[in-house]
Amino acid sequence: MQNTRLNRLVDVLLARFLLWARNPWRRTSLIIIGFLLGYFLANAISTISGQKAFLDMTVSFLMLLLTEAVNWLVYARLRQSSLFSDTLSAIKVGFVYGLFVEAFKLGS
Repeated sequence: MQNTRLNRLVDVLLARFLLWARNPWRRTSLIIIGFLLGYFLANAISTISGQKAFLDMTVSFLMLLLTEAVNWLVYARLRQSSLFSDTLSAIKVGFVYGLFVEAFKLGS
């Protein structure tokens, strides 16, 4: 890749972010925010698809494919955990948890 100003800016910003996220409390906060984001996405997607009452099976299949793709990305590669993989896994866990909570709400 060429050494342009934009490329150097992106490299510096990424390096600063990784240095910032090296702190354990900040890393934990990013993972918790990822979990809450996944929970919010599950509630939003299930509410929108339930209200629309159109393509329910297709949306469910797409959510299943998304969850399995995250599993493949996080667990198929035998490497050390990184901030990206931990946050992506937390989003997936929050997403699945949100879908279970929505199912329990609908079942009661």
